[in-house]
Amino acid sequence: MTAIREMLRGMAMQEDLNFLLTNRLPRRAVTRIVGRLSRIENPLVYALGMRLWRTFGDLDLSDAEQTQFRSLHACFTRALRTGARPLDLDPAVVVSPCDAIVGASGRVTRGLALQAKGSSYPVHDLLRDPALVERYEGGTYVTLRLTAGMYHRFHAPCDGRLRRVTYVSGDTWNVNPIALERVERLFCRNERAVLEYDGADGLPLLLVPVAAILVASIRLHALDVRLHLKYRGPNTMDCDASYRKGDELGWFEHGSTIIVFAPPGVSALSSRPAGSGVRMGEALLRRES
Repeated sequence: MTAIREMLRGMAMQEDLNFLLTNRLPRRAVTRIVGRLSRIENPLVYALGMRLWRTFGDLDLSDAEQTQFRSLHACFTRALRTGARPLDLDPAVVVSPCDAIVGASGRVTRGLALQAKGSSYPVHDLLRDPALVERYEGGTYVTLRLTAGMYHRFHAPCDGRLRRVTYVSGDTWNVNPIALERVERLFCRNERAVLEYDGADGLPLLLVPVAAILVASIRLHALDVRLHLKYRGPNTMDCDASYRKGDELGWFEHGSTIIVFAPPGVSALSSRPAGSGVRMGEALLRRES
């Protein structure tokens, strides 16, 4: 028990240090600089970056399509080898769109969702659309946190069609648990995209990828633009892209968070409590009978 307590204390200290280092910096400027450095195809730059990355976070390339890269960016956005993520094909199941640690989840109540213990945020501040807030009132949300070493691409949670994307520019706060406890309405402050996804069986879903420090860039196959801090194009973009469950939708340029919203009649699985891990393709939500 002593060893476990020491391990947990060490993890808490590391997260505190991470919070202090990342959130006392000029976040947007640092994010842009790191974004440029990560794309440099130089063996020395790559080796130094990988050494720093492994120092501050776990990195597992055992399920990657390739393990040798020319830049940090290529490693961040790596693809999986075929068959690395089996899909739950039950049509009543909505699968996780990404590898993640499950964060806050529950029902949207009076327009509020939980960010962290004791701290909620108005869903309207996140989505910026009263019609969407009304549609998902009483529905279920699940927060999925991607750590730095995880696989960073995200996928279709069920058969369906991506209908509209709304980009919201913002800050680049760290999204680790310490920051979520200390910074009110953090998800509503950060850069993000709201993906309106219609399931083939008529089930509407929202996927909200939220960027963070060193991330702040989202790519979607359905759009021919990169959503990032200097993006100045239209904020709302209609699209008509169909997907099968598990098809790739896009990726982060690093790790961050995806919040999944489902309407009333869909429940989160009790087997996915806060703090548990989930992999892309595993069951996340289920239609209520």
